[in-house]
Amino acid sequence: MPMDETVVVVGAGIAGLLVARSLRARGVPVVVVEKSRGLGGRLATKRVGAAVFDQGAQYFTARAPRFSACVAEWRERGVVAPWPGSADRFMARPSMNALGKMLAEGLEVRREWHVRSVRREDAAWVLTVDGQPPLRAGRLVVTAPVPQALALFDGGDLPPRLLADLRSLRYAPCLALLFTLRGPSAVPAEGVAPSGEPVRWIADNTKKGIAPGVPAALTVHLGPVFSAEHYAKTAAELATLVLPGIARRLGADVADVQVHRWKFSEPTTSHPEPSVWLSDLGVGFAGDAFGGPRVEGAAVSGLDLADRITGDGRGTPGRGSPLSSDNRGATRAR
Repeated sequence: MPMDETVVVVGAGIAGLLVARSLRARGVPVVVVEKSRGLGGRLATKRVGAAVFDQGAQYFTARAPRFSACVAEWRERGVVAPWPGSADRFMARPSMNALGKMLAEGLEVRREWHVRSVRREDAAWVLTVDGQPPLRAGRLVVTAPVPQALALFDGGDLPPRLLADLRSLRYAPCLALLFTLRGPSAVPAEGVAPSGEPVRWIADNTKKGIAPGVPAALTVHLGPVFSAEHYAKTAAELATLVLPGIARRLGADVADVQVHRWKFSEPTTSHPEPSVWLSDLGVGFAGDAFGGPRVEGAAVSGLDLADRITGDGRGTPGRGSPLSSDNRGATRAR
């Protein structure tokens, strides 16, 4: 198949994978390129020694009809299960990155392909990729966080009004501290949400069932204000600041601490549409800055963009709908 007939999707988070799966199901040739080894974006899991952590999204909601239908199918496949003690929150099994792996099945996904730039050339898009020959695509979808997406484009390839709209979108960071404990924790299986600053969320991955090799493996998400102020600090420095306030919730001594930095954790402003598609240029954008600042919002955005690309009229509601106006999501509920 000539590459000029192919849609290239940049980013293998849930938005990118659902765009790709939806297009492939309609007979559209698709290639997904992802700069990292992992799949699923912030549906991420990390192993540290014997400990395993879901260091990004802890659970996700399913309220929109189309996404709820997807989740129901995933539950039947055993990839998704209810979050402990909740009827409308879900987690992937055996850990959060399992959902990205499942969504990538059957797709052509080129991992560790770092796209440096994209440019419009002879009615097609040409992607410059580290260590690879240029990749040519008739249509292009970018699902990376908007600042990273815009950094790929030469200045004259996108309409000025769109550039202005996209440049106005803002994100908050999140620092994730990963604590391995020497004994069982005092954190309940359903997790706990403290005051929000500096600690926004604590979950015990051992009680979730993904870290049986250690007594307790805690994911501690720090609030956006604290994360922005202390973003460059080391894991040890952050632990010194955070531990006094959560010591009673731990219940055991800390054996190890790691930090994961989510620079674009949560959009604080959103585009008025659930996705953007410029048919004349063959380029589109999707993600949580469009569909809503949660896993569900990113998923809905990807489904909406696939509809727009193929001319399907099933697009999701705009920003005025209950789905897209719900801005309550935290990193844990992405």
